[in-house]
Amino acid sequence: MTFPKKISLFKFFTLLYLVFTVTFVSTEEATALLKWKATFNNQNNSLLASWRQSSNACKDWYGVICFNGRINRLNITNASVIGTLYDFPFSSLPFLEYVDLSRNNISSTIPPKIGNLTNLVYLDLRINQISGTIPPQIGSLAKLQTLRLFDNYLSGAIPREIGYLRSLTKLSLGTNFLSGSIPISLGNLTNLSFLLLYENQLSGSIPEEIGYLRSLGQLHLWSNSLNGSIPASLGNLNNMSILDLYGNHLSGSIPEEIASLGNLNSLSLLYLFDNHLSGSIPEEIGNLRSLTKVLLYNNSLGGSIPASLGNLNNLSLLHLFNNNLSRSIPEELGYLRSLTKLDLSNNSLSGSIPSSLGNLNNLSTLYLANNNLSGSIPASFGNLINMKGLFLHINNLTDEIPSSMCNLTSLELLYLTRNNLKGKIMQCLGNINGLQVLAMSGNNLSGDIPSSLCNLTSLRILDLGRNSLKGAIPQCFGNMSAHLEVLDIHHNNLSGTLPITFSIGSVLRSINLQENELEGKISVSLANCKELQVLDLGDNYLVDTFPMWLKTLPKLQILSLRSNKLHGPIRTSRNETMFFELRVLDLSYNAFIGNLPVSLFQHLKAMRKIDQTIKAPTYLTINVGVGYYHDPLTIATKGLELELIGILTVYTAIDLSSNIFEGQIPSIMGDLIALRVLNLSHNVLQGHIPPSLGSLSVVESLDLSFNQLVGVIPKQLASLSSFEVLNLSYNHLQGCIPQGPQFHTCESNSYEGNDELRGFPVSKGCGSDTLPETNYTVSVLEDQESNSVFLNDFWKAALMGYGSGLCIGLSIIYFMISTGNPKWLARIIVELEHKMIMRRRKKQRRQRNHIRRNNPLDKEIMTIETGTPSANIAPAVTPTTRTAVPPTEKPAKFTGDNFKGW
Repeated sequence: MTFPKKISLFKFFTLLYLVFTVTFVSTEEATALLKWKATFNNQNNSLLASWRQSSNACKDWYGVICFNGRINRLNITNASVIGTLYDFPFSSLPFLEYVDLSRNNISSTIPPKIGNLTNLVYLDLRINQISGTIPPQIGSLAKLQTLRLFDNYLSGAIPREIGYLRSLTKLSLGTNFLSGSIPISLGNLTNLSFLLLYENQLSGSIPEEIGYLRSLGQLHLWSNSLNGSIPASLGNLNNMSILDLYGNHLSGSIPEEIASLGNLNSLSLLYLFDNHLSGSIPEEIGNLRSLTKVLLYNNSLGGSIPASLGNLNNLSLLHLFNNNLSRSIPEELGYLRSLTKLDLSNNSLSGSIPSSLGNLNNLSTLYLANNNLSGSIPASFGNLINMKGLFLHINNLTDEIPSSMCNLTSLELLYLTRNNLKGKIMQCLGNINGLQVLAMSGNNLSGDIPSSLCNLTSLRILDLGRNSLKGAIPQCFGNMSAHLEVLDIHHNNLSGTLPITFSIGSVLRSINLQENELEGKISVSLANCKELQVLDLGDNYLVDTFPMWLKTLPKLQILSLRSNKLHGPIRTSRNETMFFELRVLDLSYNAFIGNLPVSLFQHLKAMRKIDQTIKAPTYLTINVGVGYYHDPLTIATKGLELELIGILTVYTAIDLSSNIFEGQIPSIMGDLIALRVLNLSHNVLQGHIPPSLGSLSVVESLDLSFNQLVGVIPKQLASLSSFEVLNLSYNHLQGCIPQGPQFHTCESNSYEGNDELRGFPVSKGCGSDTLPETNYTVSVLEDQESNSVFLNDFWKAALMGYGSGLCIGLSIIYFMISTGNPKWLARIIVELEHKMIMRRRKKQRRQRNHIRRNNPLDKEIMTIETGTPSANIAPAVTPTTRTAVPPTEKPAKFTGDNFKGW
């Protein structure tokens, strides 16, 4: 009886000891956590309000779970904690196995004391503000299975000690600033199933040892600076489902081992795009039957597209664009019935488009643009009833557009630009109700524009430019402005008048009807287009005065009315609000008269300031939600007439050349300091060149030729360091040519026709008879005829009289002298000159159209591209000549494409 009593008594005291011990230790752990909480910057955290000394930590505290009275799990993810880890009780929580502090605002570094948590199995510090390096002491956590530190500000190298964590199954260090190479020691983590090191600054090669991790299911190394080749050992990873190496500097070929039969049979995603891979795509890729997405674009892969890709029955996404792939598109791609997106654009593919692609019933988007494909569009494409986007632009497709295209009732984007397609635009296209983009520019389409297009109530971009369309613009296009944002029908043979029904509430942002045969007046209803940024009506036969009512368009940036029959003075008021955002104004080749519009220049705010915050010039683009549209623009600059593929946001220009403007150049033009191009040539301007033009610090092309300017060249112009072309020829300038860095680059033809100019490059020196530069002030309102103008007109009349007979000539001279107002005769001469220009332009247009009908389009269109665009235009072009343009001829024209990078 005595022995059992002793045993019971022993159990009682043991249990009592354990109760007191456990209670004491739990109180110590709770106190340690409260000390850490006291360092938080937000003590009023509602989620952690339960952390109080008076409460039971194991039962009442938020995110705390105990086992046998000891804190075992701490989960306060997304708890709005603002603090650090400096005072975290690493040494006071020896039984802690699970820690999740993710999605908070924890900053500072990871303390080395983290190595004291030797029982830790799960550590999650992702999506915080943690910086510094990963401490090597983390290698002491031998039981750790999951380590998540991604989306922080960690830097430095990945410690090789992580390779000691033999129990680790998930390692995620992505979206940090880690640098250096990937440690070879990671090859020791034989239990690892997820390795995520993406979005860092890791360099060097991918260790071959990674291929020994037979349990690895996902490898994410994208967006680093890794180089070298892809290790062939990765072909050993039989459990791999995702191989994601894109956005690095990997080179060499795709190892055949990765695609060999029997290996990587679980691989579903293969992302190798945005690297420098070369060689061909392995034929063995067709053995990876689990593949659903293959993205190999933006590399230098060559050879043909493997026909074995047709074996991948589960493939939904195939992107091979921006490579050097050649030969024909294999028929076998038509077997990929699960395919939803196929992008083979920007390669060197040739041959015809396989009709088998018409079997891809689940295809929503097909990109075949910018290849050398020929033949016709297969009629079988009409079976692709789920198609939403079709991009076949920049090929050599011929023949007519098949009527079966109208069966594509789900189509949203139809992009057939820059081919050799012919025939008429089908009326039935107006039945595709969901169509948002209809782009057919740069073809040989003819006939009228069908009015059925007005039924497309979802249409946002209509681009039919550079074709041979004729007839009138359907008046119902004006009613489409409630949803249409881009209307581009430039470079056709359209006649008639502009639509007159642009409605209130219009969302039109770009209208380009340049180079047609439109007549009549400019529609006043354009004033309803308050969102309008670009209006190009140049190269037509419009007869009107300057449309001053366009000043009500608050967002207008580009206004081109060049080469029409616009006439009369430009009258503005100093108190009006107008054209604040205007950056390009082109009124050249018209018949405007009178003084230059001083008050207009006063309101051009966008040209009066230089945005110093712009680091690199960008294109003026119109984002309509389904793509970015680049406006083309024809403008004369640097001695050339260019059709730009896009307009840079820093580009500013004023072209008032080839009109009948008279009077003096207003000194206020020197306030337009953002101007890149200023062209006032071929007018009747007189007086001095204002010294204020020396303030145009970024001007690249300054053309004042073929006027009646007098006096010396202001020395202020010599300080300009940005201009590439200066043309002051055929005026009455005199004195010494100022010397400066850019003036030394000008050739003599920049000054020819000014007999009294001296100095480099016209002559060796000025000599001792240099005319002193006088101090003069140019009045911006001056409008009186100078004696030089009168004498010039006098001799014009005398020479005309000599051609018709001496008596008639003397009679004309007598009449001019007696009236004292010879302006009318000069205007008659300029009017005759303008008519000659119009006749010549019409003849040249007929010749161009004849060439376009009998030659491939790519022989006519010269796309001008450079690696780094100039600060003024896109693309930048260095003029091949600086010879002054005769008043009856336009410079040579170069053209480009208006769409870029859909």
